[in-house]
Amino acid sequence: MTAIACFVAVVLVTVGFTAVAARRTRSADDFYVAGGRIGGFQNGLAIAGDFMSAATILGMSAIIFSAGFDVVIYLAAPMAAFLIVILLVTDKLKELGRYTFTDIVCARLKERPLRILAATTTLAFSVMYLMVQVVGAGALIEVLFGIRYAWAVVIVTTLMVLYVAVGGMLATTWVQIAKAALLLAGIVVLALLALARFDFDFARLYADAHALHGPGGFLTRPGGLELSTLSALSLGLTLCFGLGGSPHILIRFFTVRDAAAARLSAGVALGAIAIVNLAIFFVVGVAAVALVKDNPAYLDAAGQVVGGTNMVSVHLAQAVGGDVFFGVIAAVAFATILAVVAGLTIASVSAISHDLYAKAIRRGAASEREQLRVSRIATVGLGVGVAVLGILFEKQNIAYLVSLTLAIGASTNFPLLMLSMYWRGFTTRGAVAGGIVGLATAIGLMVLGPAVWVGVLGNERPVFPEAYPGLYAILAAFGTMFAVSRLDRSAQAREDRARFRVMEGQSR
Repeated sequence: MTAIACFVAVVLVTVGFTAVAARRTRSADDFYVAGGRIGGFQNGLAIAGDFMSAATILGMSAIIFSAGFDVVIYLAAPMAAFLIVILLVTDKLKELGRYTFTDIVCARLKERPLRILAATTTLAFSVMYLMVQVVGAGALIEVLFGIRYAWAVVIVTTLMVLYVAVGGMLATTWVQIAKAALLLAGIVVLALLALARFDFDFARLYADAHALHGPGGFLTRPGGLELSTLSALSLGLTLCFGLGGSPHILIRFFTVRDAAAARLSAGVALGAIAIVNLAIFFVVGVAAVALVKDNPAYLDAAGQVVGGTNMVSVHLAQAVGGDVFFGVIAAVAFATILAVVAGLTIASVSAISHDLYAKAIRRGAASEREQLRVSRIATVGLGVGVAVLGILFEKQNIAYLVSLTLAIGASTNFPLLMLSMYWRGFTTRGAVAGGIVGLATAIGLMVLGPAVWVGVLGNERPVFPEAYPGLYAILAAFGTMFAVSRLDRSAQAREDRARFRVMEGQSR
């Protein structure tokens, strides 16, 4: 009952945020970017809250639990991604855009086809990422309340629709800030309690975990994920470029007043993420192996972890802190998921109502009331679609699903954004062709690979044998964009190249 009470308290507090924010959300500017009124430090915490998903608190612990040291790829990539964002992206985002990253791309390329393309890639990315969060939340609620997974998914998607349709970006920001603070405190306390069980002796902790982890010594050395060099490179690049092209992260830089606040936001977010990731890598994941691996209290009749390996960090909380702390960490994990879900939904809805409806279909003639109405209808539609996908992908590892999702961002949004900002020769035809090729390659190889072709569709062998298709989709996208742009001799191409100088002037 204590665990359930903590869980319900988090839900009630976040619903309260939404109710207050609803009274302050009166315009499209309020709905999409909170009127640009968020401070740099606050926005940094909100970015951290948006970034640290179910893959962080649940998925990474699960990888350490089953594969060990190889989770380092998932830890290093976010650091590299945020360095790219800080050094190359934040200033131009704030100076050239208003609501979405598509505004920057359209600052120099033909607007209508790019709006349609960017909205499509954003939706593909966001729907997949939303599905990942729903998988984690569904498993968590199933373990906590003992209800069926499908009903748990319905509960999560209903809350998702409520937060965004009613409260917009302001409610989303408050949920994300609260979640970041809770996650930082929760993970640090969990790490300290786990270390206390071993008298703060790291050698003893690692010795006990190593004895239980299984053959190969993969807890402390590479090889547990059985990745080839090419697969490891593909995974690393996918995570790095995919995070750099994540629409729900990029949209947060439009909620601050200026470029200096945007840079501060990225720095604060990087610090918070580093603390959580390092605590999970060095202590929480290892302690889960030592205290949960062979503990009958957390195993089912078949000897498997109750709720799957995604739940090992939550079980660890109960092992070191009892029912009260179990409830706290379960609530923190759920708040983590809610914050990311809200951010992703805002990015998706912005793509539909701002990029597709207002700019591409209505060609700038849509009123703010129309945009808000379309936004709320789109939110409900997304909730239904994501619930169906969450049920289909129930048994997949969350961190692995995130890597598949980020392949879409890495092969579409990231090259579109970087080439439009930094390559004078980039053209509309090159952008559209490369975006289509990147998206089709990422989704096609994902469907033909082990996760979908075998894990969801039930076939014996995958058509595409690689588990991580990102590298191939990234190369296909960049290569197509470069080749088509170089060969483009159209009047539109000359205009695109000329507008690069104009955009550079605006940026300065």
